[in-house]
Amino acid sequence: MAKKSGATAALKVLDKAGIDYIIRRYVHDPSSPLGYGREAAQALHMDPSTIFKTLMVAVDGQPTVVIVPVDSRVSLKNLARACSAKNARMISPDDAQRLTGYIVGGISPLGQKKKFPTVIDVSAKELSRINISGGRRGLDVELAVSDLAALTEADFADIKASSHN
Repeated sequence: MAKKSGATAALKVLDKAGIDYIIRRYVHDPSSPLGYGREAAQALHMDPSTIFKTLMVAVDGQPTVVIVPVDSRVSLKNLARACSAKNARMISPDDAQRLTGYIVGGISPLGQKKKFPTVIDVSAKELSRINISGGRRGLDVELAVSDLAALTEADFADIKASSHN
């Protein structure tokens, strides 16, 4: 378990719920060309398929938290279909920061300003534990997929873009 001092909102949610988690820290390099998630995978020497990024998407205008592996992209078409919606579009980074209370590259699905519908890519079910942002650049948290799904009240769906797109 983490120390409570200096804890992010995400870590506070985990502590309050009594969830078992592991903190993984790395030094964020603002000049890295890899993108936040791939940078984390490289810095932590971890398989990118076990590290999931948090994206904010408007699904029929409703802000929605989307969690997919860092080595993939979200298929907006698949997401809309999974949510029985007409359309889905990415929310701008500025709006994502305003809605969540986190900065881009450190957006966690836990401890956001408001609770939004959440969809986790079904590939997470193949893993017992995954890594997500702990609410700050350079801070990842490993936890059980089942705990993440329960805390976020998430649905699972096949929302990754196919690799041959």
